[in-house]
Amino acid sequence: MRLLVKISVFFAFIVIVLGAFTRLTEAGLGCPDWPGCYGFLKVPSQEEHIQQAELRFPDAPVEHAKAWNEMVHRYFAGTLGLLILTIAIIAWVKSRRYSHYPTPVKLPTLLLGLVIFQAALGMWTVTMNLQPLIVMGHLLGGFSVISLLYLLSLRLSSFRLAGGDPELRRYRSLAFFTLLVVIGQIALGGWVAANYAAVACTELPFCEGNWTTQLDFAGAFSIPEADTYQYGAHDYNDRMTMHVMHRVGAIITFLVICALLFKCWRKAKSHFFRRSLIVIGLLLSLQILLGISNVVFQLPLWNAVAHNAVGALLLLSLVALNYNLSRKA
Repeated sequence: MRLLVKISVFFAFIVIVLGAFTRLTEAGLGCPDWPGCYGFLKVPSQEEHIQQAELRFPDAPVEHAKAWNEMVHRYFAGTLGLLILTIAIIAWVKSRRYSHYPTPVKLPTLLLGLVIFQAALGMWTVTMNLQPLIVMGHLLGGFSVISLLYLLSLRLSSFRLAGGDPELRRYRSLAFFTLLVVIGQIALGGWVAANYAAVACTELPFCEGNWTTQLDFAGAFSIPEADTYQYGAHDYNDRMTMHVMHRVGAIITFLVICALLFKCWRKAKSHFFRRSLIVIGLLLSLQILLGISNVVFQLPLWNAVAHNAVGALLLLSLVALNYNLSRKA
């Protein structure tokens, strides 16, 4: 079960990367139906199948590149769902047959429920034409799945802290607060991405011109009525406000993480915790550089995908730190 969970963590990471790639290549509606593609289990390629697809969805001509981006993401997500189902079944069986052996059951069950809801969000993303709240929820669901899988992996690990750093336990509340701040920043990033606001500001540190007079918080965090939300339905002021709030969130996140690292570093004695803090610091630095590069180079595809991937790794590093701070040596 331990190996299966580790494989699932890897698959969850791939799903997050593929989801970002699908979103950034504007392939979220590459297949206008769900869970198949134009009524087929794979992207239609034969001329006869393409004609059938265009008859079924006359307003959505087949674009093979976008459709394959979407379907590869669905294949990996479906595989991840089966892996989590297997983990849950194994956990239930072990808990009944080997009651003397402590096997986590609640967490695998929660994961199974979450991945089912995540599948529903994936369906609604398509059927509701990329409605921003659904898209952001789908992104947060993916980050939640990988976080819980990683937490399960940590719980199943046979590793035990040698000596530990009992003085660091005083910073458990700060570490948990930092984790919440990072989750909030991921949500802001998801909202920016869902509303195509990533390039709303092209200058640093904030926006070009007299941007402060154009802020519209009510509009930025509303959902306008639209037939489709592909390419966004908000005006420029709304998108600019989203973008600015994400940058403000990045500054707050940076300061909070730095405060946590500074306080923990002064008290850390074990090499284990010092390495953990160094990893968090490196991931934070890399994430900042990727965020700046997104603005300077106008959202290059692989840079933007990496920004999502490193965000996931930063989240996992804080999950691990919180877990280890909560354990007794």
